[in-house]
Amino acid sequence: MRSQEIAVYKEIQKSTEKAMRALDIMNDKIYDEDLARQMSRQSLKYSQIHNQAMDQLLQAKAEPYRENHVENLILAGSIHYNTLLNTSTSHIAEMLIKSSNQGIMDMKRILNRNADVGMKPAALAQELIDFEAKNVERLTKYL
Repeated sequence: MRSQEIAVYKEIQKSTEKAMRALDIMNDKIYDEDLARQMSRQSLKYSQIHNQAMDQLLQAKAEPYRENHVENLILAGSIHYNTLLNTSTSHIAEMLIKSSNQGIMDMKRILNRNADVGMKPAALAQELIDFEAKNVERLTKYL
């Protein structure tokens, strides 16, 4: 497996891990059952995409992305700070929309930087981009 493909798979792994972690942290702050179900479905899909990326990295005997504990603390702190005074459904949805938009930009950036990446990693990255875009669409009803 080429280094460009590894870079794309690592970015997919990183992005999905961050999304799942954020959803897990936000889970206790959700009071709307419909939004909670939506978040559970999102987490499941992130997990599936994450596992596909990990499988490819493991098959190539490539070193997977290692999570950074400082980044995890910053993420958790940011979520707790942003929901300290406002845990309304619309505010949570807005935070999730911003996160999905950031995920789209990150994946497009990594694809642009690795233009010669193979079809398989590009397809998985595009699947994640499409999923994030659908998340934004679904979450707008909660604003």
